[in-house]
Amino acid sequence: MNLFADAIRWILAPAQWTGPYALPVLLGQHLLYTVLSLLVAAAIAVPAGWLIGHTGRGREVAVAISGAARAIPSFGLLILLVLLFGVLQVPVAALVTLVLLAIPSILAGAYTGIEAIDPRVVDAAKAVGMTPWQVFWKVEFPLGLPLLVGGLRAATLQVIATVTIAAWVNLGGLGFPIIQGIPLGRFDQVLAGALLVAALALIADLLFALAQRAVVPAGVRAAEGRSADEHRPGRVLRAART
Repeated sequence: MNLFADAIRWILAPAQWTGPYALPVLLGQHLLYTVLSLLVAAAIAVPAGWLIGHTGRGREVAVAISGAARAIPSFGLLILLVLLFGVLQVPVAALVTLVLLAIPSILAGAYTGIEAIDPRVVDAAKAVGMTPWQVFWKVEFPLGLPLLVGGLRAATLQVIATVTIAAWVNLGGLGFPIIQGIPLGRFDQVLAGALLVAALALIADLLFALAQRAVVPAGVRAAEGRSADEHRPGRVLRAART
């Protein structure tokens, strides 16, 4: 408990809010790498996932690549790319690492969102004369959006965690207090950095959870509400009596 209190005091100390390694600066660096990597990963994975989900082609390859990418150790990949790119290209190597780690979750969310749609819904859209583009934009996109946001949510949490270890190669971020505190034996500082990263991850997860709920089409929410109401014990009992 004393260590936790010491960590909070470390965070609130005026010295941590000024200078080149101030907490706001480190937070900005952490968010910058997170947002940039997610944007690049989404630009690659979302169109590919939609194409796979819409056509049904390449799913096995996508699953294999996603599974292999998730098995790669984050720290090992970061160090490998830093060695390959060279010490002068460390930010580029870190960005490539983060993008590679973010792609699998976003790709899976994009194509499973399309695949999860009831084929009868798509057939009905085609039957009323919708073009393939209209079927995608008016049917597949809104119905598949919640799972896509879920993929972005998982990718964001992984990237936030990985940016923390990027401090090992002098990229700053909220992992800097952790990396600096370990050799100095400043465990209050280490815990403070861990708490800040955890708080950032929890806030991001909460925002994506709200977004995932908000993008569910109103018709789907209404149908789910009716289905839940029909399965309530009271309604089921009344139906059995009649």
